[in-house]
Amino acid sequence: MSRLVLFLLITLLLNTWAGNECFLQATTQPQGRSPQERGAWVARQVQDREAGRDNRTAMRMRLFDRQGRMRERALTILGMKGGAGRAVPGDRSLTRFTYPNDINGTGFLVWENPDGDDERFLYLPSLGRVRRIAGNETQDSFVGSDFTYEDIGGREFNDYTYTLLDDTSRWTAPDGTTHPVFRLESKTKDVKARFPRVISLVRQDNFVVVRGEIHNRRDELQKVFDVRKLDRVSGIWTVFEMVMADTLQKTRTELVVEKIEHNVGLTAADFSRRELERGGR
Repeated sequence: MSRLVLFLLITLLLNTWAGNECFLQATTQPQGRSPQERGAWVARQVQDREAGRDNRTAMRMRLFDRQGRMRERALTILGMKGGAGRAVPGDRSLTRFTYPNDINGTGFLVWENPDGDDERFLYLPSLGRVRRIAGNETQDSFVGSDFTYEDIGGREFNDYTYTLLDDTSRWTAPDGTTHPVFRLESKTKDVKARFPRVISLVRQDNFVVVRGEIHNRRDELQKVFDVRKLDRVSGIWTVFEMVMADTLQKTRTELVVEKIEHNVGLTAADFSRRELERGGR
């Protein structure tokens, strides 16, 4: 598998970890001699966690502007793990908005291609057609939110370099408990990227990314991603509440999981362009 979703939707909903804790505790020491090798090892654990075959998620998105005014949207996400021996060669996801009326039917389809560039398709009912998202658009805003297309659809693992900054930090969860985390720096190789550097906090006990600090070209901290609620569903770690805040624009987008089901029996046909368009009819 070629992509890495260091944080955000697909990492947190699809690449969750369900395994043996005793095994995990024995293998949380990063492998490698240099900070770069150790960072790549941590990033690979984030990507390669076992998550079952597929899932279906219902969510609420709340968008807050500079004045604190809120707009709410409803959406569903279908996800399927890909790879050798699976129904599809790479991970696939289909995000579809169902509320309010002005965005109902809008869909976003992602096909991971292990041997090439990922493909991203946006369907807008008002236009009645599917539009491919080009590579230079992946860091643009996703349907007016503080998330980008890249945040939702994922990043190519090999398009970034990784450095483990330390393995002694701790993260304080919203419930007041503290947990050891890896501090992982990721830098894109794309010199034109709007957000070339990310500092992520990765929990050492489950490899869930619980915080992301996203820097712009001037190396200013522009966006902050935080996990607000994390729990298990059928033994799988799942993020139920998360927020992405733009510290410069003074906006934020919250995502709340209302319902999630794992291993529901999805097929490759559920992630076709025809299925993407069907949501608008």
